[in-house]
Amino acid sequence: MAARIIALRTGARNVPLGIHMPIVRMTLASMASMTPMTLLTPVASRSSRLFSTSQPNFEEIKPVVVKKARKRGWFNLFFKASVLSVVAFWGWLTWEVYKESNPGDQVPQSELKENGNRKKNIVILGSGWGAISFLSKLDTTQYNVTIVSPRNYFLFTPLLPSVPSGTIDVRSICDAVRTIARGTPGEVRYMEAEAIDIDPKARCIQLEHTSQRFSVGDAFINNHEPIRSTISYDYLVYSVGATVNTFGIPGIPENASYLKESNDATAIRQKLFNSIEAARLLPIESAERARLMNFVVCGGGPTGVELAAEVKDFIDQDLKKFIPDIEKELQVTLIEAMPNVLASFHPRLIKYTKNVFKEQGVHLRTNTMVTKVDDRNVYCSLKNADGSKDDVVIPYGTLVWAGGNAQRPITKLLASKILEQQTARRGLLVDDYLKLDGDDYIFALGDCTFTTNPPTAQVAYQEGHFLADYFNKLSKLDDYEFIQVKEPEKMEKYASKIERVKQGMLPFKYRHQGSLAYIGSDRAVADLSWGSWSTVALGGSLTFLFWRTAYVSMLLGMKNKILVVTDWVKVAMFGRDCSKES
Repeated sequence: MAARIIALRTGARNVPLGIHMPIVRMTLASMASMTPMTLLTPVASRSSRLFSTSQPNFEEIKPVVVKKARKRGWFNLFFKASVLSVVAFWGWLTWEVYKESNPGDQVPQSELKENGNRKKNIVILGSGWGAISFLSKLDTTQYNVTIVSPRNYFLFTPLLPSVPSGTIDVRSICDAVRTIARGTPGEVRYMEAEAIDIDPKARCIQLEHTSQRFSVGDAFINNHEPIRSTISYDYLVYSVGATVNTFGIPGIPENASYLKESNDATAIRQKLFNSIEAARLLPIESAERARLMNFVVCGGGPTGVELAAEVKDFIDQDLKKFIPDIEKELQVTLIEAMPNVLASFHPRLIKYTKNVFKEQGVHLRTNTMVTKVDDRNVYCSLKNADGSKDDVVIPYGTLVWAGGNAQRPITKLLASKILEQQTARRGLLVDDYLKLDGDDYIFALGDCTFTTNPPTAQVAYQEGHFLADYFNKLSKLDDYEFIQVKEPEKMEKYASKIERVKQGMLPFKYRHQGSLAYIGSDRAVADLSWGSWSTVALGGSLTFLFWRTAYVSMLLGMKNKILVVTDWVKVAMFGRDCSKES
C-alpha cells in the first residue's frame, strides 16, 4: 500500500506517470491545525500527511486560460498590399518613361506597301489638338506622313493660363512634335515651315521657313530670299487652328497681349512685372501708380477667368510676402460684354464663380463692351439694367485680350480657291466626315472649321481620333480594292469585306464630356455631362482636385505629366517664383 503512494509536493510542476491529480495548495486552516513539531520538521510533517487517515484540506486551483495576442492579419495584409502597390507603380512609371525616351524602330517610308499597293501621301498642316490627336491614332505604317508646322511642339492650352503666374513652367506643357512623331509605328517626317499657298487642283502646298515671334531673325538663302519649298499630297489634313479675333476694335492689336501661344504667356508675365516695378517708383497717391497697378483681362470665357484667377492667387499667396501691401494696390479686373462670365456653364456655377471673385477681390465688370483701347485706358460701353448705356474708362498697366477666334490668312486663301467655300466667313465648311465641301482630298478639323460644335480643344481632339480611324479604314478599303483588281478570282470574297468596312465608316458625332475652369483660391468648377441625358454641376476645393487630375490624365506624354505634377509640388513647398523671368 505504501509503495503505491507517491508523495505530492505542493506547487510541483511534474506529476509522475500513472498519477492524475489536480494542482493543489495548502489552506490557512490546514496550516493552523499542524503542530509546531510538524512545521519544524519537514520530513515528519510530510510523513504525517502521507499516513494520515483524515481527509486533507486542499483547495483546487482552476486552470488559468492564457489568451493569445491577436494576430494583426488585416494590418499586415494592408501593409504588404501598400508596399506592393508602391513598387508596382514606380515600376510602371519607370517603364513608361523608358519607353518614351527610347522608342522602338519605325517602319520606314516607301513607295509601296507589302502587298504591292501604292502608299498614299498624307500631309498634316498644324501641330495643335486636331493634328496631334490625328497623328497619335493613325496607323502610320499604311501612309507616308509628313507634318508641317511653324511651331515644332504641341502646346497643352488648358494649362496655359497657369504659366504667367508661375504656377507651371511653360516647358512642362510643351511636347516636341518630333518626339510625338518618333513614337508612332511608321516613320513620320516633320518640316518646320508655314504654308503660304495651297493649290487644291494640283494637290501641292508652297512652304516657307519662318521664325516665331520674339525670335532673333529669319533664315535666308541667296539674295536674302526666304527658304521656300513645295510638297505634294494625296490627302491633306488641314488643322492650322485660328488666330485671335479682335472684332475690329481699334487699339487692341497695338496695345493688348494675347494668350494663344507659349510666348504670349511669357510676355504677359514680363509686362506685369514691368508695371509693378515702375509703379513702385511713384508716390502712393499718384494716379499713374494706380493705373500701372491694374491688371485687366478682356473676355469672360474659361481662358480669361482662369488667367484672372491665377494672377490673383499669385498676388495674394506670393507677391504680398515680398512686396509690402501689394495685395491692396495691385487690382485684377475682368471685363465681359455678356451678362455673365462662363456663359456656357450651369447657372449655379456662374453664380458660384461670381461669389468667389467677389470674395477674392477680383473686379468683375459684366455687360461692359470694349469700344476702343489706347496705351493707357480701355474705353467701354456699360449697359445698365434699364437698357441705357454709360461710357466707362478703365485705366490699365497690363492688358490681356481673350475675346475669341478668327480665321488665319491661309484659311481665307484656301476658301477663296474652292467654289463651295466662297460663302464661308467663320471657318471652312465640312461634311459629316470632316471632308472639305468642294474637295474630296482635303479634310479639315479644329478651330479652322465652322460647324455646330464649339471651337474647343475637346472637339478638335475627338475629331482627330475620328479622322484617324476613318483613314485607317480607308487604307483597308484601298487594299481590298487593289487585291480585287490584282486577283479577279477573289473579287467576290473581298466584296463582302469592302461592304463591312464601308458600313463601319460612320459620320462624326461629338460627345460632350463637360467643361472645367479654375476660379482661384484652390477652387474650380466642373460642368460635366453624364451620358446624353444629364449634367452634373460641381464647384469647390474637391472639384479643384478633380480639375488637376483630369488635366494631368489628358497630357500626352509621361514626361509632361511628371513635370506638371512636379511644378505643383514645388509651388506648394516653395511658392511661386517672384522674378520677372519665368
